[in-house]
Amino acid sequence: MTGSQTRPARKVATAKRDRVRDHLLRLIDTAAPGTSLDSERDLAEALGVSRPTVRAALQDLARSGYLVRHQGRGTFTSPRKIDQPLTGDTTDGGAALAAPSAEGTWTSHVVTFRTSPAGPSRAARFDIAIDAPILRIVRVRLVEGEPIAIERLDVPADLVPNLAPADLESGNFYHLLRDRHGIAVSDAVQTMEPTVANPDQAELLDIEVYAPLLQVERTTKDTTGRVVEFAHSVYRGDRYRITTRLHLDATSG
Repeated sequence: MTGSQTRPARKVATAKRDRVRDHLLRLIDTAAPGTSLDSERDLAEALGVSRPTVRAALQDLARSGYLVRHQGRGTFTSPRKIDQPLTGDTTDGGAALAAPSAEGTWTSHVVTFRTSPAGPSRAARFDIAIDAPILRIVRVRLVEGEPIAIERLDVPADLVPNLAPADLESGNFYHLLRDRHGIAVSDAVQTMEPTVANPDQAELLDIEVYAPLLQVERTTKDTTGRVVEFAHSVYRGDRYRITTRLHLDATSG
């Protein structure tokens, strides 16, 4: 089959998928978060297209974060996003961002809780000996029981004696550091960038592989300037949103 023979068929298939996509986007705009959509068969019959065409459009919108697909349950419009505010703080001439607690009731399921020697890279990050013990914690963060993020924490083990996995299933980790271990966090350097879910992350977060994620890395210091935590987290792109309020003046650009 020549290119001239296949090109019209491809155009027709693309046009049909675009029509289905446009129809679904109109449904999403008017539906409440978490609304169940009709089955692939019903959508295909209503729109006069094949089920593979509908499936391709649904998968495309799921990858973009508009829809959530659950095996055996169906397809739903994305739930309400969890909002994390960041507010500009110019105290003492600084340009830091304060981070109030995110919306919702957060709990955690601890996946990994183990101690191992720091090694060269972590020893340099925490300014400790290469063989000093580092506690590695991996936990799934949930809001109202739904997985929203995977958080990996590295903490010098000597700073948190007798810490147990159950201590990390609820409450605020920084409050725990302060109230039980006398560590008052003061400032942090944090980076954020987009990424996509690998198979392990997808399984823990109950999302599709390659679904959009927000990757956050944070190095936290206490009031003495000591590094007390390195965190690497990924948040579901369909459920998590950061809102930033900044103070602008004549030097802002």
